[in-house]
Amino acid sequence: MPAPLIISVSGLRGEIGATLTPEVAMRYAAAFSASLAGDGRPFVITRDGRAGGSALADAIAAALCSVGRSVIDAGIAATPTTGVLVRHLKAAGGIQISASHNPRRFNGLKLFSAAGRVIPKAEGEAVLPVYHRFQTEPLPWVDVEHLGEKSLCDETIRAHMNAVLATVDAEAIRAKGFRVLLDSNHGAGSLLGRPLLEALGCEVVGVGQTPDGAFEHTPEPTAENLAPILQTVRQAKVDIALCQDPDADRLALIDENARYIGEEYTVAICAKNRLAKEPGPVVINAATSRMTIDIAESFGQKCFRSPVGEANVVDCMIANGAVFGGEGNGGPIDPRVGFVRDSFVGMAMVLEAMALRGLPLSRLADELPSYAIIKRKVTLPAERIAAVLDGLAEKYAGEKVDRSDGVRVDFQRSWALVRASNTEPIVRIIVEAPDEAAAEDLCDRFQRDTEALA
Repeated sequence: MPAPLIISVSGLRGEIGATLTPEVAMRYAAAFSASLAGDGRPFVITRDGRAGGSALADAIAAALCSVGRSVIDAGIAATPTTGVLVRHLKAAGGIQISASHNPRRFNGLKLFSAAGRVIPKAEGEAVLPVYHRFQTEPLPWVDVEHLGEKSLCDETIRAHMNAVLATVDAEAIRAKGFRVLLDSNHGAGSLLGRPLLEALGCEVVGVGQTPDGAFEHTPEPTAENLAPILQTVRQAKVDIALCQDPDADRLALIDENARYIGEEYTVAICAKNRLAKEPGPVVINAATSRMTIDIAESFGQKCFRSPVGEANVVDCMIANGAVFGGEGNGGPIDPRVGFVRDSFVGMAMVLEAMALRGLPLSRLADELPSYAIIKRKVTLPAERIAAVLDGLAEKYAGEKVDRSDGVRVDFQRSWALVRASNTEPIVRIIVEAPDEAAAEDLCDRFQRDTEALA
């Protein structure tokens, strides 16, 4: 049975040829265009290189031109590059065709506002009723005199690369001559990743550099999925390995000893490097390790927590004037480059930290506050989820409880988050504690409580 079409305020995702078809993509793109009525600027269309992306891009371009909207086809590009291009080309918005870290049979559409960020909730909510209306009504096709035009964007990476380079001490990085393994896993990351690293004076060992979606390992850059890369890292004798997901908005790290450092450390190392250069608030989401909170406090700065989701992190960053933000899935956000999770920002910042501190990645990771995170899921009938969350909030009313995203309970040196999945009839339980045993105990406790309330 095909996976259902998942529609949110920032995009959709489905299984190619089943729930996600060219017709679905055309109606969704037309709904996005209609929600921006009166804005005659073009849309930027990009894709992450996976199979089916080109066909969807053609369908979306045809739909937009046929409802009177011009498009700029920028071909294969990373998600953060899309955000930069939308601003650079002064477009009305953008559509990135990507299923992020999901398996090959999936694809999706991610919507960008004219500000070059994933559209915020209010703008996304304006798209949904139009899309649902277009399920039964014909699209607002225009006559031949009002058709939009399609043009190609041949130069897609320069503006993004220059923006990233401007944020770091490139000369200090070049002086080190780092040997770097870049694993783009046949996604869009290699298009900017290799040129950026070479511009920073790195010797690049490339893995999965052709952006054709023929993934050599499961796309999400977790410890389990990157296990096959570890031997390559040992053999290549590199200073660091940088591992991207297919649309290159996430970055996982492997150190010089072929130890998987992971995604949570990406944001923490970047935050420490950023605050060492410029003080200011930082933002993480409710499911991200408190390492970044400890780091911010060590610099005398405030770390805000937002609900899970890139758009929520960005909203919180803008509201609080944050100098840096991100999500613990390896997605750093530097407002100087753009309000989008950006693996290239992560690459440059981590290399700068290594260069300026004169330390290998292993030392940078080991000096951070140490915590253990455990994640589980509990299957619940959809109609029981709200009651279960309310029950948990009541049970822990004597503790510090946050209801902005499910139920988060903070203790002195640990926390637990229970939140509903947007895609499945489950709740996800995420806990963090100072060590593995304490995290296991806390996770067991919240799983028992959740199941008892079900």
